[in-house]
Amino acid sequence: MFSRVLVANRGEIAVRIVRALHELGIEAVAVYSTADRDALHVELADEAVCIGPPAATGCEAVHPGYGFLAENPAFVRACEDNDLVFVGPPADVMERMGDKVRAKEELRAAGVPLVPGTDGGSAILDDVRRAAAEIGFPVLVKAAAGGGGKGMRLVHAEDELEGAYSAASAEAVAAFGDGTLYLEKALVPARHVEVQVLCDSAGGILTLGERECSVQRRHQKLIEESPSPALDADAREEMEAAVERACAAIGYRNAGTFEFLVGADGSFHFIEVNCRLQVEHPVSELVTGIDIVREQVRIAAGGPLELTGRAPRSGHAIEIRINAEDPARGFAPSPGLVTKFRPPLGPGTRVDTAIREGGEIPPFYDSLVAKVIVWDETRDLALARASRALTELEVEGVATTRELALELLASPELRSGDYSTSTLAELEGRLPSLSPA
Repeated sequence: MFSRVLVANRGEIAVRIVRALHELGIEAVAVYSTADRDALHVELADEAVCIGPPAATGCEAVHPGYGFLAENPAFVRACEDNDLVFVGPPADVMERMGDKVRAKEELRAAGVPLVPGTDGGSAILDDVRRAAAEIGFPVLVKAAAGGGGKGMRLVHAEDELEGAYSAASAEAVAAFGDGTLYLEKALVPARHVEVQVLCDSAGGILTLGERECSVQRRHQKLIEESPSPALDADAREEMEAAVERACAAIGYRNAGTFEFLVGADGSFHFIEVNCRLQVEHPVSELVTGIDIVREQVRIAAGGPLELTGRAPRSGHAIEIRINAEDPARGFAPSPGLVTKFRPPLGPGTRVDTAIREGGEIPPFYDSLVAKVIVWDETRDLALARASRALTELEVEGVATTRELALELLASPELRSGDYSTSTLAELEGRLPSLSPA
């Protein structure tokens, strides 16, 4: 096991990693910019280094969290070149799965069902136009090197294609340095369901069930739950078996997430692999009792999984992301001083945050204030607990998405479990918090 690990991130995920390291008896070293000099992760770490030309920290490993460096193969190789263990998958797996076209090819060979679409990518409009005609509208134009909704456009008809192509390609170049696009058939309506996995270096594979992530705004997730209301036991086993085959075929290691679209007929189709820890990982932790961050560190240190196959799970968990954004103003960012912060407490309630009363939400980073995660024995009880927890949550000084989350949890669509990735857009005319003041 390591004795000292560098946490190469900020915010709530840095706090989460520091706590997991301390529980393992490992010293945590934080890095920070001047904007984060008073941040909670800086305070909790055993040592904190301002980004710049710091002295050597004596760390043996680096945990990147998510975002920033978490899916950067060049960073993984830089760690290796400097005798540091990267807490995550190998660089070659990250490169192959980061190329969406290549990832589809490898998973098709492993027998994983895919969304109908092009076999390769292209940066030429005429190629995209021909492919769209063959697939049939509506289609999704997607960046081959992309993720997080960047470089992606939904196209309903041929006359929309050129504008969508130009916008997606430009966005892909700006975000990833690569304007190559590929096409997928747009499944409408569809649900976004993902499977969490842990893999050790000896070939052991553990699937931790699925997360339902269909409550989204512009491909950004707002509410996640596990298990998914869309899957029965047979569909769940079939999806996890597909993920297990994929992990074995590509040589996956450490934590990862395989994302799928589920059609109205119950069929599921692979869309991408996230080669990192994800924001919504606490949902899987609460239904399985497995600390995913702790397991990441154990695997990186060469330890085997204590359990393989299907992780036992119980009850129902829901995560709600609370962002410093104003829904009534088109989700405009709302940075500033948090004058009051009272997180909810009580049974089955967890809050992952780096915010403190009197702290600042800077305009330079993402706007996440907190993740409120609840667990209870049934979905109905978990929904009631989530609403209670959000009602207790108090944040003053900045606008937040709390009221929107409460409205969503109370909507017939969420309560019934019959929702899709387009539900939030369909609700926009009905929810008070989305109406201009």
